[in-house]
Amino acid sequence: MNTLLKIAWRNLWRNKRRTLITSGSVFLAVFLALFMRSMQIGSYEIMIDSVVKETGHLQVHDSGYWDSKSINNSFEYTAALKEEIESHKNIKSIIPKLETFALGSYGQSTKGFMLQGIDPELEDPRKKISNKLIEGRFLTENDDGIVLAEGLAKFFKIGINDTLVLIGQGYQGISAIGIFPVVGIVKYPIPKLNNLMAYMSLSKVQETFAPYTPGLVSALSLDVYDDNNLDLTAKEIKTSIGTNYEVMPWTVMQAEVVQQIAGDNVGGLIMLAILYLVVAFGILGTILMMTMERRKEFAIMVAVGMHRGKLAIVVCFETIVIGLLGIVSGILVSLPFLQYLYYHPIPITGETAELMLEFNQEPVMPFSLETTIFTNQGITILVLALLTAIYPIVFVNRFKILKAMRS
Repeated sequence: MNTLLKIAWRNLWRNKRRTLITSGSVFLAVFLALFMRSMQIGSYEIMIDSVVKETGHLQVHDSGYWDSKSINNSFEYTAALKEEIESHKNIKSIIPKLETFALGSYGQSTKGFMLQGIDPELEDPRKKISNKLIEGRFLTENDDGIVLAEGLAKFFKIGINDTLVLIGQGYQGISAIGIFPVVGIVKYPIPKLNNLMAYMSLSKVQETFAPYTPGLVSALSLDVYDDNNLDLTAKEIKTSIGTNYEVMPWTVMQAEVVQQIAGDNVGGLIMLAILYLVVAFGILGTILMMTMERRKEFAIMVAVGMHRGKLAIVVCFETIVIGLLGIVSGILVSLPFLQYLYYHPIPITGETAELMLEFNQEPVMPFSLETTIFTNQGITILVLALLTAIYPIVFVNRFKILKAMRS
């Protein structure tokens, strides 16, 4: 077998130009395909990452909360419930929060917004809210203050140490009223969040909106170690904590994101298929030319005693080596570029950036280094090379020696 491989290698370099041109076409296809898929997968990863940071891999709600989003569908976060959820090996962390709508007032300005009661020590390491601070400080445990998004602060024309009046409906219809100092202002790149969000410590929101029900939360965000079996983990937790709760993976809570990714991925695969179809015809054209030019050579080799099967293996090796040369060179050349772009994503500006912000996406062009991006391209090219090798293999096993000698 080694001898046949050496013969194939030497045959390729008898016509260096043809070999380099064919391998070059494969190299270019792999290079472009890697950039295309890396960009696509990178955009999916950043979309999924932003969703998971906001919702967690899983969320536990009171039954019916997700449809109503009402504080009246909140539940008590007890030590027994925490212990039961933590008993599952795949659970990495549990982050409680109490989310509700509130009406804020300062001076002559009044506006409704989304208020999240969070545990700063648990929530901030995951969502990095403090990194978005442009003024003041972030919350601490049992903090009496409130952190506003920049859009809200501008609407109210309020600054650090000013006090904001909150009015809302608390748990089971009680009136929730309070005055809270503004301790920080955060800026989101996404206008929807920048004009809507406010944060307070979980204990203070519970004290204001549910003073008679200690430990009330609207959701528990669960992070997991292995996110490949979210549905199974959700089912196991649902079974253990009972039917009074709903356990939802992020793919259900953010179904529109999943559909958007699936639709875009199909479009990307179609573009790749067109690219590889062009490359396949390029390889096939080269193989046809090589086969026709070498008919007399094949006839002489068979006439002097070389078995047709071994000759077919040599031709097959030649096709595979051409493909491998293009694959390896394409990966080696593209990898440094992709590594740089992975750590330094390309910023997007102008109208495109504004459009991305409207769809709640950060205006950057991210890239991915996922292993399957490289392996899939290599396997695809090898399969195409094997398919194009069918013709010369069939020809070698069926050609007439005398006829080929006269060619």
